Amino acid sequence: MQNSSSDRDVDRLGDEIAELSAHLDAATARLLDLIREFDARAGWNTGFRSCAAWLSWRVGFAPGAAREHVRVARALGTLPRLSQALARGELSYAKVRELTRVATPETEERLLAVGRAGTAEHVERQRDVGRTRHGAGRAAGRARGRLHAGKMLQEELHAGPRRKPRVEAGRPAGGAWAPS
Repeated sequence: MQNSSSDRDVDRLGDEIAELSAHLDAATARLLDLIREFDARAGWNTGFRSCAAWLSWRVGFAPGAAREHVRVARALGTLPRLSQALARGELSYAKVRELTRVATPETEERLLAVGRAGTAEHVERQRDVGRTRHGAGRAAGRARGRLHAGKMLQEELHAGPRRKPRVEAGRPAGGAWAPS
């Protein structure tokens, strides 16, 4: 019987990790909103070359991470569904970062479905599949290539990942996460 109790304890730890991760993603969404506004208002233009340079100095981000945060923040300004999914803790920052590399307002809904259905690694691979099949050209073409990766997409999504809990106003919506 102790094994069953131990399994429940481990499951509770897993639930807590998923819940905290959703909260971190919601906080990251807010951070990206602030970065986007700060950048648009040129709050960094006090002797710094860019918003990323200011973030490196003020927040301690590595230069590459600072540039990525600014890029993602700007992209989310035109991608409200992805932005909202991050704010609710439905998508991780890792998934959103990959999706914003190719998403357009026209492809956002389809890419959101890919993000919800796959793991962050899957989303990254699908981005790479799109680049291989369609070259480094138009974003819409790359997105279409990823979305129609055929059997590979179906096989990878067969089991489906566990979802993190949604977060509303800093609290989980509906309690613990559930398998997709």
